[in-house]
Formats: sequence, structure tokens, C-alpha cells
Amino acid sequence: MKKLLNTLFVTTEDAYLTLDGENVVVKQSQKEIGRFPLHILENIYSYSYYGASPALIGACADRGIGLCFYTPTGRYLARVTGENNGNVLLRREQYRQADDKLKSLAIADNMILGKVYNSRWTIERTIRDYPLRVNVDELSEVSLHLKEALKKIRLASTIEELRGIEGEAAESYFSVFDNLILNQKEEFTFSGRNRRPPLDRVNAALSFAYALLKNQCSSALSSAGLDSYVGFMHVDRSGRESLALDLMEELRAPIADRFVVSMINQKMLKADDFQISEDGAVLLNKEGRKVMIKNWQEHGKANITHPYLKEKMAWGLIPSIQAILLTRYLRNDIDGYPPFLWK
Repeated sequence: MKKLLNTLFVTTEDAYLTLDGENVVVKQSQKEIGRFPLHILENIYSYSYYGASPALIGACADRGIGLCFYTPTGRYLARVTGENNGNVLLRREQYRQADDKLKSLAIADNMILGKVYNSRWTIERTIRDYPLRVNVDELSEVSLHLKEALKKIRLASTIEELRGIEGEAAESYFSVFDNLILNQKEEFTFSGRNRRPPLDRVNAALSFAYALLKNQCSSALSSAGLDSYVGFMHVDRSGRESLALDLMEELRAPIADRFVVSMINQKMLKADDFQISEDGAVLLNKEGRKVMIKNWQEHGKANITHPYLKEKMAWGLIPSIQAILLTRYLRNDIDGYPPFLWK
């Protein structure tokens, strides 16, 4: 259990939430393991199969406290909201800012700043940790290019210009991504990002990890009361969760890319976890997907100190925290959206 940003995260898999007076009580095997006053909470996120009592659900609805249910593996199930819920005001503000080019740019700018910063730091960590096993000069040159891109991002005056800077930075980052792969080099070669379909094992693993991350971001945004289909950088398109794509940009390198590289370098993911179709498409097979999902869930339990909040939390909670911070900005509680800057 952890309370962050007036949100209670209950990650104990067999916890049951009940109401006692004006308090939410967390129980495990009939024993109380936590107690929190309702008046200090804006949201409760439960990652337990056991759920909550009807009395607590009613109390949260009456007080406008968002009560969100997930599976222990992080799959979003539902959100309980009361009759007088502030989500409509939040979403109206989201739509207004999404329609305002300058306000959209302010949010997208910080998200892409986070993406390029985290991409650069991923490279810098590789240089620091494996100087004798990688092409330091090549990686350093790209790191410098990404550093210059960070300056350009702040000067971008339109979303179109920002997209151009982001595209160039991503191309530069992926041009040296193969250096991050230290083991199984023959089976896992990478010469550039490709998708729809992926044409090699690394791209297939990246695409699968990005899909897992997008689902997490989508769930996080829904729990925070936002519309995941209305973004600030990715334009509206029928059936596309544009805001989820926006949010995941800054999380690609520190969460998905590092996860894939670790899976390959630690030989948890192997060549026979993939299948190659007649048209050259490379996809994870059933066993490969199982391995990826299992390790993704384990990785989500590992702890990190959030760079903005300065508090320890599980990696799996990062999308939810960023979604909540975005709502804080939209409600004008903070001056700007703080991207996740990993180091």
C-alpha cells in the first residue's frame, strides 16, 4: 500500500477494502493492515481480486472519490464514480486544451522532452556500464545529437515542428540501438525500427513491449478520469487512443526499451521464442508472449524513486502517477506537466 498524490494504491493481491466510519480499511486474511481517512483521498486504486465492500463503494461515490479496480497484473477493470463527479469538468478542460494549439504544444513539448531525455540517458548508461563492449564514439555522437535536440524542443513553435524534431531524434537513437544488445548478437540483430509487420526479432519484441505499455497508459488515463482518445500531440483518429500514445512517449526508453534489451542480454528471450511467416514478418510465438508477459509483470514490481515526487514506488505505477500529474496540470494545480525524467 502507498499513498501518493492523494491517491491510495493497494497492490496486495489478496487485500479487501472496507469502510469503518470515515476511514477506508485494508484487510488481509481478516486482519487490518492499513487505515486511511477518506477525506484525504481523491482516488483509490485496487490491484486485488477481492475488491471492496458495497458500503465503501457507496461512500466513495457519495464523496466523489474515484475507486478504480485492476487485476493484480495491472489490467484495468472498472472505475466507480458518483452522481456528482468532477470528471466531466476535467474532460471538458482536456478537450479545450486539446483544441488550443499553444496549450497542446505546452503539454506535448514536455512529453517529447521526456522522451528524448530518457533516450539519451539510456545511451549514456550503456556507455558508463559497458565502455569496453560498445562503440563509445558512435554512442557519444548520438548522445550529443540528442542533447542538441533537447534545446530545439524548447524552441519549437508548432506541433508540426515538434514532431519533426522528435522524428529526427528517434531515428538517431535507433541508429545505435544495436549497440545496447550485448549478447545473442547473431540471433538478435537490429538495423533500424520497423513495424507493421516487424521484420526482425528485436523489432518484434519492441512492438510487443510497446503494446503492453500502451495498455498500461490507457488504463492509467481512464482511472485518472481522462479521455485516452483525445491527445495533444497525436491527432484524433477514429479508434486510436491518442492520449495514451502521447503519455507513453516519455516512457518508451526507460520502461519498454530497457526491458527488451534486458530480456535479450540476460537470455530470458531466445530465438526460438519467435516465428517467421512466409512474407518475412517476425512475431513472438505463444511461448515467447508468455515469457514477455511474465517478466513484464515482475519488472513492474521493482522499485524506483520517482524523479519528480522523490518517493519510492513500483515501476508499474509510473503510468498512473504520470496520468495523475497530467490531471493536476489540467486542473491548474501545478504550473506545468512534469515529464518522467529517468536517471
